[in-house]
Amino acid sequence: MFLGLSLAAWFVVAVVVLVFLLQILTKLPSDFVFLGGMGLLLVFGVIPANSVLGGFSSSTVVLIGALFVVICGLVHTGFLQWVARYCLGSPKTYRKAMVRLMFPVAALSSFLNNTAVVALFTGVVKIWSKKLGIAPSKLLIPLSYASGMGGICTLIGTPPNLLISGFYTKETGIALSIFTPTLVGLFCLVVGVLSVLALSRFIPVRKSPEDALQGTDGYTMELMVPTMSPLVGQTIREAGLNNVNGGHLIEIIRMDREVITAVDDEEFIFGGDRLIFSGNVEKMLEIRDSYQLVNATHHVFSLDEVAKNRKLRMVTVGYKCPFIGSSLCSTSFEEENNLVLVAIAREGDVISGSPREVELKAGDTLLLECSSLSGKNDFTRYNLLDMETTSLYKPDMRTLYSSLIMIAMVAVSSLGYLSLLQAAFVAAFAMIICRFCTIRQARESIDWSLLMIFAGSISLGTAIQETGIAECISKGILSVCNGSPIIALAGICLVGTFITEFTSNTATAAIFFPIAFQTAVNLDVNPLTFCVALMVSVSSSFATPIGSPTHMIVYGPGGYRFSDFAKIGIPMNFIIWIANLFITLVLFPL
Repeated sequence: MFLGLSLAAWFVVAVVVLVFLLQILTKLPSDFVFLGGMGLLLVFGVIPANSVLGGFSSSTVVLIGALFVVICGLVHTGFLQWVARYCLGSPKTYRKAMVRLMFPVAALSSFLNNTAVVALFTGVVKIWSKKLGIAPSKLLIPLSYASGMGGICTLIGTPPNLLISGFYTKETGIALSIFTPTLVGLFCLVVGVLSVLALSRFIPVRKSPEDALQGTDGYTMELMVPTMSPLVGQTIREAGLNNVNGGHLIEIIRMDREVITAVDDEEFIFGGDRLIFSGNVEKMLEIRDSYQLVNATHHVFSLDEVAKNRKLRMVTVGYKCPFIGSSLCSTSFEEENNLVLVAIAREGDVISGSPREVELKAGDTLLLECSSLSGKNDFTRYNLLDMETTSLYKPDMRTLYSSLIMIAMVAVSSLGYLSLLQAAFVAAFAMIICRFCTIRQARESIDWSLLMIFAGSISLGTAIQETGIAECISKGILSVCNGSPIIALAGICLVGTFITEFTSNTATAAIFFPIAFQTAVNLDVNPLTFCVALMVSVSSSFATPIGSPTHMIVYGPGGYRFSDFAKIGIPMNFIIWIANLFITLVLFPL
């Protein structure tokens, strides 16, 4: 024993710390990190194997899988598009626009996956903001914040709520209602919306990547001269490339890597030359076609080798993207997905030079040229956030029927006729049987990565409980707060809020639940008070763009900088922390 902990407990502490550090400091996928943590616990036998693997058989994990299918049916019948069309309207002022945006988004996020909600509304807001004459950056941060605050209003609104609810039921035998955190969540939502309105001057006006694409001459595009091109052997002047509409030639890269800048009009053109143009992207695509040039993914010999029927799509580089710190020319991403990187925007500004040789950073917006005949490219495995996939479905009568299925699911579970798990299963099968989504779409809608994270989080939480770590930390908290439950609750919530800025909120919930629950037991107070307050705390990440997947979705389209979130997010963290403590203690007395 050392400091009251056994060797097994210290091993668990080391595993937990390692999991957190790998999430914060590396680009390793979170599901891989959590499975690795589970593997260490299993191999070294610090807790029984059935406890380590208990996460996979948890009813909460199964429930989340069923909810993904329900959400899939709603998305494919155009439910989100219907809400977006009829809820936003035409407000006269910026503050009214924020209110018209934030409350519908929060309501949707209370029952649906907030990532899907924000992905759809990001595209809607970009169009809506131009109609209102407001910079998109002034609305996209409120959009992301609203989705997070809405998610805490129900048990199914965000995974940490379900996780904490499952742990609480396991410890007490009492199943929580889907609306247990609703009043607390609504109070925090109202306070949060008012706070965003008050702090709106700290939300910056940034130039979005779309503005750079459509209205500037600063984008760069890399085109290649085929070996059999008629341009080979001509000078830049003879080919007419010294004076093209909508762009200008800024650099030539030879096949032997010789770089020619400040290109002279008498410079000869060779097969395999890579020509770097700067200008409007659409105009440069016209230059490509009219001069029989090709996209510079690899050396080609004739224009016939380039696929036709192409279209442009924009994606944002997520925090865990494996390409961060690398250039796309050093990967096989383009070849594997039959696409071409056309241009890159960063923080709303264009990047000069060859786009394919730029080292990528989180939040970069990539303009890709893809085949319009190949269906939807799956970019999620690369952590590239694509806005297009949630805007493909149009509302019709099926929209009404699918929404009735969701309402029925919530009603029968809240009234006690069926458990939430049973109701979710019935709703999921109804979505498939009514053909609101296909079996393949349902299967593909399940975020298996999140389920792995969920199962791993449950294993770590169980290990913390069974090895006595929670008891030891709880006693330490009691000694620091002099036995005051309010001080203990405030400390746990504050630490949880800021830890979730840098790591998975599901993991934070799993790590802090046993500590919070044991502290409540030792203080002989209502453990539900600590659990509900913890639900709000671990989902209240406002200060960093990596604190939530929804922040990363809006980060690139808004042209934001990392510090933009901190300016408004740090005050928001403290405001919601205080609001959470106040309303939780009122509604769930100690």
